[in-house]
Amino acid sequence: MDLELIVPEEWGGSGLDCVSYAIVIEEVARVCASTAVTLSVTNSVCAYPILRFGTKEQKERYLRPLASGRVIGGFCLTEPSCGSDAGALKTRAERKGNRWILNGEKSWVTNVQIGSVFLIFAVTDSSRGKKGISAFIAEPQFPGFRFGKLEDKMGLRASKTGSVLLQDCEIPAENLLGEEGAGLSIPLASLEAGRIGIAAQAIGLAQAALEEALAYSQSRVAFGSSLAEFGATRSKLADMATSIDAARLLTWRAAANRDAGCGDGPRESSMAKLFATEMAQGVTYEAVQIHGGYGYSKEFRVERLYRDVRVTTIYEGTSEVQRIIISRSILGQTG
Repeated sequence: MDLELIVPEEWGGSGLDCVSYAIVIEEVARVCASTAVTLSVTNSVCAYPILRFGTKEQKERYLRPLASGRVIGGFCLTEPSCGSDAGALKTRAERKGNRWILNGEKSWVTNVQIGSVFLIFAVTDSSRGKKGISAFIAEPQFPGFRFGKLEDKMGLRASKTGSVLLQDCEIPAENLLGEEGAGLSIPLASLEAGRIGIAAQAIGLAQAALEEALAYSQSRVAFGSSLAEFGATRSKLADMATSIDAARLLTWRAAANRDAGCGDGPRESSMAKLFATEMAQGVTYEAVQIHGGYGYSKEFRVERLYRDVRVTTIYEGTSEVQRIIISRSILGQTG
């Protein structure tokens, strides 16, 4: 099975455009959000940076196995003491001969223990601030690389999330991704695509919640009528369906403009992620409400959807960060 949806066929991938990628992520998330985030992370923030910034040798060594589905990828940016402030990284990388030696800890890494390729961001020149950050391609079997504790998460429990510990981790010099000191350009370019994927994941979760609410409201009888016959329920369903469509169109616009190379990519992907993930919080909430007490029971799927969706406003850029990106773009355009 091709896991690398966006990797061109010449490198063994499916070669999908961004719109098709978003549709696939949404449909997978409608069934299993954990699988969707595994796909999204492997594609958007692991394979894509290698595709865009990697050498031919790096693509042969890492992109082809990722595209084939033989291996899964991860993205190591967040640290225990810095999340949204990516410029405050404490992980350090020092060049020694034909190796880079990395020391530090990465947290909230998706696909730990099952991933075979990880992008790691570390400071190579502290005097240059954010421009002194470099990217590296690492493998778990490299000396000094090990996985730390797994997070016992509220949702997405089928997706392994945890820490990566780097203690004199030896990374070959040829595994530097892009130029030394490329700064945050690589993670920022990756996260733009990643935010489209997370928006699509949230839409899939919301669509699943709507479908569950529709089915339950038509089968559950109260006061001699199905719940779907009551005006309050119908209003909820109408708002849920409308907000899902609005989020989907925002996401497709961001994806289509990314394919066409036009528009304001950072703003549009942030708008899509912000609206879609916050929309999904509301839709899953209403789905639980429609189920009443049963919505609070693990016997009903909406309970899991409600837990799974919560993290979407946090990872790959919190809602607060998305609003900063959007507002900066608006203020810049209006002078």
